[in-house]
Amino acid sequence: MEERTRSCLLQNRSALEQDIKTSYIMDHLISEEVLSLEDEQKVKNQATQKERAALLLNIILEKDNYAVISFYNALLNEGYKELAALLQDGLPIISTSTTKSSIDGSTAYVQTILCEGGVPQRPVVFVDRPEIVQSIRNVLYKLEKDPGWITIYGMAGCGKSVLAAEALRNHRVITECFPGGVHWVAVGKQDRAGILVKLQNLCSRLNQGSQSYPSPPLNIEEAKDRLRFLMSRKYPRSLLVLDDVWDSWVLKCFDVQCRVLITSRDKSITEAVTGNNFLVSVQSGLSNNKGLEILSRFVNSKVSSLPEEAHSIVEECKGSPLVVSLIGALLREFPRRWTYYLKQLQSKQFKRIRKSSSYDYEALDEAMAASIEMLKEDYKEYYKDLSILAKDVKVPTEVLCILWALDTEEVEDILQIFVNKSLLFCDRNGKSFQYYLHDLQLDFLTEQNRNRLPDLHAKMVRQYQKTYKRRFPSPSDEDCMYWYSFLANHMAQANMNKELYSLLFSMDWIKAKTELMGPAQLINDFVEYRHILDEENSTVRENFQEFLSLKGHLLVQKPFPDIVQLGLCQPDSSEVYRQANLQAVEWAKKGAVYLEWMNKKTLQNLSRLVVRPHSDAVFHACFSYDGLKIASCGADKTLQIFKSETGEKLLEVLAHDDEVLCCAFSPDDKFIATCSSDTKVKIWNVLTGQLFQTYHEHNEQVNYCRFTHSRHRILLATCSNDTYLKTWDLKGKGCRNTLFGHRDYVNHCSFSPDDQYLASCSNDGTVKLWGTFSANEWKCFDVNKQFQKPDDDSDEEDEVLLKCCMWSSDGSQIMAAAKNIIFVFDVMTGDLITELMTSSYSTIQSCDVSLTSPLLAVAMSHNSVELWNLESRKRVADCSGHLSWVHCVQFSLDGSTLLSSSDDQTVILWDTNKVHSSSAVSLVRDMDAVFQEDNVTVLVSDNKKCLQLINGKTGDVMCQSEVQDSRIRCCCLNRQINLAAFGCGDGILKVLELPSGKILKTLIGHTECVQRCQFTPDGMLLISSSDDSTLRVWNWRTEECKVLEGHTEQVKNFKLLGEPQLLSWSFDGTAKVWNYISGELLKNYDCHKGAAVLSCDASPNGNKIASVSADKSAKIWSLNSTMPLHVLTGHSACVRSCRFTWDNEYLATGDDNGEIRIWKVQDGSLLHICSEESENKDSKHGGWVTDLHFSPDSKRLVSTGGYIKWWDMDTGKSLQTFYTNGTNLKSIHVSSDFKTYVTIDNIGILYILNMIN
Repeated sequence: MEERTRSCLLQNRSALEQDIKTSYIMDHLISEEVLSLEDEQKVKNQATQKERAALLLNIILEKDNYAVISFYNALLNEGYKELAALLQDGLPIISTSTTKSSIDGSTAYVQTILCEGGVPQRPVVFVDRPEIVQSIRNVLYKLEKDPGWITIYGMAGCGKSVLAAEALRNHRVITECFPGGVHWVAVGKQDRAGILVKLQNLCSRLNQGSQSYPSPPLNIEEAKDRLRFLMSRKYPRSLLVLDDVWDSWVLKCFDVQCRVLITSRDKSITEAVTGNNFLVSVQSGLSNNKGLEILSRFVNSKVSSLPEEAHSIVEECKGSPLVVSLIGALLREFPRRWTYYLKQLQSKQFKRIRKSSSYDYEALDEAMAASIEMLKEDYKEYYKDLSILAKDVKVPTEVLCILWALDTEEVEDILQIFVNKSLLFCDRNGKSFQYYLHDLQLDFLTEQNRNRLPDLHAKMVRQYQKTYKRRFPSPSDEDCMYWYSFLANHMAQANMNKELYSLLFSMDWIKAKTELMGPAQLINDFVEYRHILDEENSTVRENFQEFLSLKGHLLVQKPFPDIVQLGLCQPDSSEVYRQANLQAVEWAKKGAVYLEWMNKKTLQNLSRLVVRPHSDAVFHACFSYDGLKIASCGADKTLQIFKSETGEKLLEVLAHDDEVLCCAFSPDDKFIATCSSDTKVKIWNVLTGQLFQTYHEHNEQVNYCRFTHSRHRILLATCSNDTYLKTWDLKGKGCRNTLFGHRDYVNHCSFSPDDQYLASCSNDGTVKLWGTFSANEWKCFDVNKQFQKPDDDSDEEDEVLLKCCMWSSDGSQIMAAAKNIIFVFDVMTGDLITELMTSSYSTIQSCDVSLTSPLLAVAMSHNSVELWNLESRKRVADCSGHLSWVHCVQFSLDGSTLLSSSDDQTVILWDTNKVHSSSAVSLVRDMDAVFQEDNVTVLVSDNKKCLQLINGKTGDVMCQSEVQDSRIRCCCLNRQINLAAFGCGDGILKVLELPSGKILKTLIGHTECVQRCQFTPDGMLLISSSDDSTLRVWNWRTEECKVLEGHTEQVKNFKLLGEPQLLSWSFDGTAKVWNYISGELLKNYDCHKGAAVLSCDASPNGNKIASVSADKSAKIWSLNSTMPLHVLTGHSACVRSCRFTWDNEYLATGDDNGEIRIWKVQDGSLLHICSEESENKDSKHGGWVTDLHFSPDSKRLVSTGGYIKWWDMDTGKSLQTFYTNGTNLKSIHVSSDFKTYVTIDNIGILYILNMIN
């Protein structure tokens, strides 16, 4: 051993002796032939852990450099990364030409990479199979330059996973082929929810240490997009290993054009995906010599010294490494029982017919039974308890401590016995251990204890209940992830239905689990145990499932939202609301802030019909041209046709061999086309369901199909992952034209209204327009350019995946969707007309344009459908009702109905007429509110240029004005609520009598838009401000007015001070104080040197004013001087709002980054910064801070931005957040007792909130 290596070991000896557990370290050293079984026994004979560690170090110090390297690798494998780091500088340098074969090209660097990537360690006794390992490495080298798939296939238990891991233990393989690392995922038999969890965990692992994605993906498509980004950007040229894959559809979830190695029983598993594909066969079992070698290592003897029975045992084991290891472990403990174990294998006395087993492996049965038989009686019971573990799940020690009510050390000692006998596998996770069974072992245990399984599951639940009693596990508990993942399953398997109801119908469980894992797994629980939960109360199950689905996009945010407050926004009839209300009342008694949404009942649901035609995700649905039928297709490989009025099924066809991605009616409604992941396009007779035509000319999955609109010349267009579009004439047998030009998957295509052109969009970030009949490219729109930042010098480009493209109803515009943005281009000039930005929480999946109205429908990944008005470029409705990812939207030809399809297996029909009816008119954020004792009256304009007077308590519209010629830009009420006034974009003001709505006066004087109007307290005067840079004071009855002139740009707003003074501020950078009776200018404050003044406030005592500006500063002024008292700096964006406390002591200011600062008025010093860490990097408040109000005692603050927040003034901490359906709140009206709040969001929803006492 090199001297510096020895010195390094000695220097760090104390730390090593203190921390390491020798049993696991020695397993690794034995498998590397560094330690003998005699050495192991000597160490085990020591009395304490520290003494065992000290002796082990003494033994290593007597050996060579290879022993130190093996010890270092063992530390890495067992999770002692900190201890391994202590030895790193002292590691010996060994020439590869002299390296032992047992090390086999593996270096400390490789061990670190594999350990970090989750690659399993070598088994306790490992025998190399160099021919197979080398054949795997040979194909790994083929992935050096290009992505592709490697499949290692063979029967269960033949060692595929061990061989795959061993092939990666090679310095050259890692450094040359996979410098980005290796990422191992144990897949196993999974449903979609299980695969989502695997993807979430993988993405979380890959994103560790980065804030790029602070919340887990909500569904498989989102997870796949995220994985594609992480693998291409953060881990280029890395290898993804998918261990034990059972189903081909799983591979599509991980198909992100990277390097993938798969282990599977199925040789043809990769036929479902495209790209380079390489196969490696693992022979059904070990050779006779290798089997003997394993046995020899277990009994610490040479192969030549083994008895004759050894050959027969290997033969009976049928070459299974697992079975040979089980027998070897028994023989290590009882070395004279060769004949006994051979007879047990030969007599098959333990043989059973296991009809439910995933495998049929008789030798394993005998070996398992023999191993279990040799356990002590109490240990047999412990081992039987493992029957209820889930496949491919590593269980923390603490879970078994709870199950057996034993201390950690006792449990680890028991489990180590199982590990030593090859009855269990162990991995280290940091400082703790995790245990798991091979699928074959678990199948054996499950069948052997089948009649006892419910009791064993019940035992697990009862032990959990004893431990956690009335609380749930916290993230600091080592076992918390296990319970949140599997407690519900244990209850269901134990037939503990009441306990399952109590768990899943509990807001506390919902909060605890979603905060840790997000909503996806919980939603799956409600789906998986639906049959049990519905026996108790199907309505309650639907309440919770709907709540999680519709609020799921909020439940992955950081900071985690208050789930009780979200529950209070559910309908009053919902069990979620009932529980939330009970908790809110209790917490409110202790000073917590909770809000009741008083007028939520007035929100209309646009859905008209919900149909569940499929047993899996519905990828596409479409109307027939006569509107009487709807066709749908999806993951269950079927095509369904049903009546659009009732949902009655007309036709069901098993259409393809794989998922059906799209369907389309021909314009004469005689045929329907389908396209699929199986690369085929098929044409069906609509009435009979007979197959009319099959086209098989695409090489990869076909994503979309669309017919021309005209019946005179019917053509079908299809687009595919093979980068091509094709057009088909139904009269022909083959493709009419192939359209070349895209460089990546083509996702969508659409014919122009006159059928002259075909639009397509692709993952290459472009939209192309083609001549329908010439097949020539006509125009190309590069959407990639829209994501390029002018000041970004980096070479990295944003990946722009265009999901869909569509034409405007007149064919003059083309729209394309990428991420959460819809880009609208002029077809002729190619100019970008506008961008429509949808919810930042979601990505766009599909769009459609109405032919009869300016409506645009957008399918979103966060379970909703948004409706936009293309003329006003504003969102006008949010259709919530789906419980998962929405894949498709389509309008009926007359535009009266919209359909949407989703992962939740449903097709929903929405009544779009309601969007434009008077009862569903979108309100505008210009409003006023007057508070009474137990009610509030709201005056608000709508997008139809009408004024509405609304009773806040009932939601009833008490009065509605006539339609105005110009948009209403501001409105106000007098204190008695018998007068209203409003100002319009054309400069005209009108005064109305209430509640009749009769116009009393029309006031003409302003030459530009009226920005603000307000009655004086006595109601005799009306004051208005305008973009014409003036204010006007009207005696509205006589129509006389005084003009307050002095501002040089638009007057942003004004505030009444003590009579007769008025404060105004303007974009000209000044604030002015006027005598509004005489019209005299009293004070002129040149506040911000020409920078726009965005808000002002006056202290309640009338001594000071504050101004805030686009120059990122705030200033405090005395009313007696035009020099600022204090200049407040520190904001990093435009300061948009300000407010004094009622005690005149403090000033709050809010900026466009969502930050609120609290200042001391006396000296201008900073008291608090009110902000929270948010996943939205652009703003901590979901948008600009637009308004601020203090409570009468100056102890609390309410603010508006992208949502509403309440703050504690003593600490600067957030007390509550109310998430509105829309965003961009303009202002909030607050009652004098700080109990009632009124605001409107950007999609026109009115919120009247009462604080719960």
